[in-house]
Amino acid sequence: MEKIAMLGGGSWATALTKILSENGARVDWWLRAKDDVQHLLRTRHNPRYLSAVQFDLDLVHPATDLADVVEEADWVVLAVPAAFVQPVLDKLDRDALKHKKVVSAIKGMLPGKNQLVTDYVAERFRLPRTQLGVIAGPCHAEEVALEKQSYLTIGSPDAGLALAFCELLRNRYVRAHPALDLDGIEYCAVMKNIIALTGGIAHGVGYGDNFLAVLVSNAVQEIRRFLQAVSPLQRDLSASAYLGDLLVTAYSQFSRNRTFGGMVGRGYSVKSAQLEMNMVAEGYYAVKSIHEINLKLKVPMPITAAAYRVLYEKVSPQVEMELLKEQLR
Repeated sequence: MEKIAMLGGGSWATALTKILSENGARVDWWLRAKDDVQHLLRTRHNPRYLSAVQFDLDLVHPATDLADVVEEADWVVLAVPAAFVQPVLDKLDRDALKHKKVVSAIKGMLPGKNQLVTDYVAERFRLPRTQLGVIAGPCHAEEVALEKQSYLTIGSPDAGLALAFCELLRNRYVRAHPALDLDGIEYCAVMKNIIALTGGIAHGVGYGDNFLAVLVSNAVQEIRRFLQAVSPLQRDLSASAYLGDLLVTAYSQFSRNRTFGGMVGRGYSVKSAQLEMNMVAEGYYAVKSIHEINLKLKVPMPITAAAYRVLYEKVSPQVEMELLKEQLR
C-alpha cells in the first residue's frame, strides 16, 4: 500500500484524497484546523469543501501534526494555497522530505519570492528535480466529486515518478498521463489563472463570449512567448495540460479565478471579493509574480499587464478593458 501525505484542506486536496483513497492508497491528511479534523473523524466528510464526499477512515487519516503526517509517507502531495505553502513547509526539518517523492497540486507561485512551488521545495529541502512532480490538467475538484470524466497530467523530469503517480490516480473517471515538462506545465497552470481572472473582469464590465474567445486565443500566444523566454523547450501548447487547463479555467462555472475577476469587473474591491468568495483565487497573486518576472524578460504580455493595472494600480476595469481590446487580434 502506497502511503501518501496530503497537505491542505481545500477542495482540490479533498478531491485528490477521494481519488487516491478510493484507489486503495493510505492517505494521511494534514489539515490546519482541529475542528475540521474532528468533524472528519466524526462524520467522514470535510465540513468546508465538497462536503458530499464520504471517506473511508480505514484509509484516510486526518491530523493536525504536520511532521507526523509527513514522516511515514512515500509521497507528499502539496495542495495548500501558494500564498501559504512556505509558512507551512518551513515548519518541517530540512531533511523531512529527503527520501520522499513530492508532487505539487498548487496552481500558483510563492508571492514575494516569485518562485514556482517546485523550485522552492527543491531549494528549501535540497531535493533533486527528479524527486518532484506537478499535477495539471482541465480538472475541477467539483467535477471529481461528481465523478465526471476528468483528465490529469503529471509533469516530472523523472518519467518513472510521473508514471507511478499516474497509476495512483487512474480509475474509471480519471485518466492520467505522464509528461517530462515540469516547468512549462507549472508556469502554464499559474498563467491560465491570470487569463481566467482577466476574462472574468471583461465579463463583469459587459463583454461577451466573442471577446472571451479572442482573449483566450491571444492568451495562448502570450503564454507561448513567456514560456519560451523563461523555460525554452519544444512543447505542444495544444495538449490538455496546457490548452485544456486554460479553457476550463477561463470558461467553467466552477472557476474561482473567473468568478473573482467577474466580481472585480462589477465593482467589488479586491478585499471584498476575497471575503465574499471565502476561497483563494490564485490568479490574484500570480498576476503580480508574473508581472514582476517579466519586468526583466520584457516579453509582450498585454493581458497580464492589464490585469496587473486593474488589481494593483487600481485602474478602472472599464478603462483597462477598452485599452486591452485594441491590442488583441
